[in-house]
Amino acid sequence: MDVAVVGAGRVGTALAVLLVRAGHRIVAASGREASRARIETWLPGVPLLGPAEAARAAEVALLAVPDDVVAGTCDEVAAAGGFAEGAFVAHLSGAVPLLALGPARAAGAHVLSMHPLQTVPDVESGVERLPGASVAVTAWDEPGFELGERLAADWGGRPFRLDEERKPLYHAAAVFCSNYLVVVEGLADRLFRAAGVEDPLPAFAPLAEATLANVVRAGPEAALTGPVARGDAGTVRRNLEAISAHAPEAVSAYVALADAAVHLAVRARRLGPAAVVALREVLDEWR
Repeated sequence: MDVAVVGAGRVGTALAVLLVRAGHRIVAASGREASRARIETWLPGVPLLGPAEAARAAEVALLAVPDDVVAGTCDEVAAAGGFAEGAFVAHLSGAVPLLALGPARAAGAHVLSMHPLQTVPDVESGVERLPGASVAVTAWDEPGFELGERLAADWGGRPFRLDEERKPLYHAAAVFCSNYLVVVEGLADRLFRAAGVEDPLPAFAPLAEATLANVVRAGPEAALTGPVARGDAGTVRRNLEAISAHAPEAVSAYVALADAAVHLAVRARRLGPAAVVALREVLDEWR
């Protein structure tokens, strides 16, 4: 199929490379100056056009722009006559609703979203990591679902259908899975340094990697360890006292995560009622 990438950022460019390898044709791209450099490096010969001109040249327009400008970009392209009846218009956000593509649908296009469940810090890693990653496909009609599933499978992804109304919850799950994992390790780095560990990352990397491997292998309930899982309220209190003294900004995060750990441990039937009461009494002191 003829595909245009409107917003040739890291993800859009990586997907374009993979689609070319699968036999599709990238007929145009659009973006800022950084996009020009990406296209010249990864998709030599692909013309860099304005958004509407790029979309007009293709059967499929991928709006690979930041979440907050999906709707505005769609409005701009639609106003310039960039969407043809029967064409396909897809955005790549896991959170933005399909309503953002309303002008494209009004022009007679099929609209959908395809969200790869993967982190892409640069084009090279995207080309490497996106094959094998799950891809949430959301559409308002069967042609949209089928097109999204086909393209995702062609670039090596593992597509699954996601209802429009569940997208915000799905995206929140992805934020916990990826972004907040980074935040938690950032807090660990801060506390290790406060404890006198000069180069914490090499020291705690094996622990972090083994923990994530345990989650993937056995599931969160079985992988949970530590003072909450043991019902050790005294250790939780000592942790909080130390954090309060040396990194008070981390107290609220510890309490919130300990609360979540209590719920997880209860669900796993690893804490009795007395242990839950003791843990919550300590946590309540620090709210």
